Amino acid sequence: MIRKITANDKDIFIRFAKDFYSSEAVCHKIPEEYHIRTFDELMRSDAYAQCYIFEDDGKTVGYALTAKTFSQEAGGMVIWIEEIYVVPHMRCKGMGKEFFRYIYSVIDESVTRIRLEICPDNKRAALLYKNAGFEKMEYLQMVNELNIYHRQDYKK
Repeated sequence: MIRKITANDKDIFIRFAKDFYSSEAVCHKIPEEYHIRTFDELMRSDAYAQCYIFEDDGKTVGYALTAKTFSQEAGGMVIWIEEIYVVPHMRCKGMGKEFFRYIYSVIDESVTRIRLEICPDNKRAALLYKNAGFEKMEYLQMVNELNIYHRQDYKK
């Protein structure tokens, strides 16, 4: 079963997020504070981010975190799948496939693209995404982790 996150899911969300960011599925770790900020934002509003809890036989076995943005390139709203995490003993048992069935059933017509990123070595996830209809885009992603120094340089 897949459902939206609730306030009661805080501890499990933070534990699973830590597990996710300690896994080979991500290319770099993040501070623990970010998990708490994310949970707080999820509880404040679903305007920018949403989280879905995966359950099997009454037990929480994973989550998916999504974010929303508008894209001119896509001609509408884009759902970014930020994270999908499934506990190790439940992997390859259909949870990812069930999540995609769920997400496709709840998005509205304004969503014109679902996008995600993947570490190049994560072959199993790549196969799941390909089977869910995703295609590779030839973009090189770049980021600027804003901090006080970057902000000061550009304010001069």
